[in-house]
Amino acid sequence: MPAEWAHHRATWLTWPRAEGISFPGKEKRMIAFWADLVQHLSKDELVRVNCFSSEQRESVQELLQGRGLPLGRRVLLYENPAYEPWCRDHGPIFVQNSRETAIVDWGYDAWGKKYPPYSLDDQVPQRAASFLGMCCFDPGIVLEGGAIDTNGEGIFLVGTRCLLDPIRNPGMTRERMEWALCEYLGAERIIWLEAEIAGDDTDGHVDEIARFIDRSTIVAPRTHDPQDPNHAALEENFERLQTEAAKGPAGLCVVPLPMPSAIYEGETRLPASYANFYFSNGALLYPAFGDPMDAVAGKIFGELVRDRPAVPVPARDLIWGFGGLHCITQQEPE
Repeated sequence: MPAEWAHHRATWLTWPRAEGISFPGKEKRMIAFWADLVQHLSKDELVRVNCFSSEQRESVQELLQGRGLPLGRRVLLYENPAYEPWCRDHGPIFVQNSRETAIVDWGYDAWGKKYPPYSLDDQVPQRAASFLGMCCFDPGIVLEGGAIDTNGEGIFLVGTRCLLDPIRNPGMTRERMEWALCEYLGAERIIWLEAEIAGDDTDGHVDEIARFIDRSTIVAPRTHDPQDPNHAALEENFERLQTEAAKGPAGLCVVPLPMPSAIYEGETRLPASYANFYFSNGALLYPAFGDPMDAVAGKIFGELVRDRPAVPVPARDLIWGFGGLHCITQQEPE
């Protein structure tokens, strides 16, 4: 599995439905958000968009054409239905060797059957493989894309609670999951993480708590307020990562990221994290929440990533769906 910063052939997105449950009361804003994202991404790479139906495809086509976007050249629309728009978790995960690119079709059950129905979402990778004419491998294991992260050289960060969840994968052992990650994704070393931030309904996806930002650097959020519900979990996570980094290879290091102040929608705390960024070909897109820490996170990203600018993307409405930029994107490598 290549690193996310490796050159993309395309980014995959799944267009949100007005009938979906992810963004109650914010559906129109999310349509505009997705259109803005397509406009930004299509400057530097192909964008492939999964649409729920021919009617939605026509509606999206009309919207994007109205913005002057190059449909058919830089933006391709597919009838590839999913109930909700979290393409990182239900979309195709791509692997490569020297001969070909292929898709791994991990199972998807809406984070342990929390939000049915999800049968259509589970079929997205198979249809994508058909569209692209690629081989598609089926491990027979539930795994969401947000539960893993890799440096592209065989080191993986993975979420223990979600991968070994007995609802997702009854009877799953750590040894069997490690075998699957090695066999299907090329993992050579696996770092198991336990943390979960407040508001996260995924049971500890790593794209909220730890990410590779280059081949040897992991960024991990911390909060120094001991009263914050996230404090203890993030401190344990940071210490665990430091312990793992000390084992080598030489140069592996952990850099702290800030956390924004707590964000609520009504009485619901939302899972806001700067770790939920996305590497496009042209930029490191990171979530901005209208918080003073936005600038601090941007400075850190700018210092660590030298080959493309760090660009803030307003994401306060997006996290109302309990996800972020990384959660809605899926890279297809060149």
